[in-house]
Amino acid sequence: MPNQDPAERRVVVTGPPRRSRPTSGYYRPRTEIDEQTTLGHTYVRSLMRTQLRAALAVFAVLGLLVGPLPLLFATVPDAHGVEWAVLGFGIYAPLVLLARWYVRRAERNERDFVRLVEDR
Repeated sequence: MPNQDPAERRVVVTGPPRRSRPTSGYYRPRTEIDEQTTLGHTYVRSLMRTQLRAALAVFAVLGLLVGPLPLLFATVPDAHGVEWAVLGFGIYAPLVLLARWYVRRAERNERDFVRLVEDR
């Protein structure tokens, strides 16, 4: 092997690779969330707030739907069949629709959150 110039020799460094963050204005919200930074905490808190808002809306509608039923039953004397019909048939369909709305809303909130975190 011919003699090489010392400036042309290769140096092999063995050690753990060093990773650095990109120096441009590029950032990753997913990394912020994984590293639990203040910005990542803000992202997660925003998702939780939207999910809580949807749950409170469902709870309010449920309270308005079921809350007045005892007053309604108190005004109808000796009508036990009406009470069971209202509870069995009149409430079931709105509860199913309310649950369906809540699940779709929660999934949409999560989809929006993932889109925010991934597409930046």
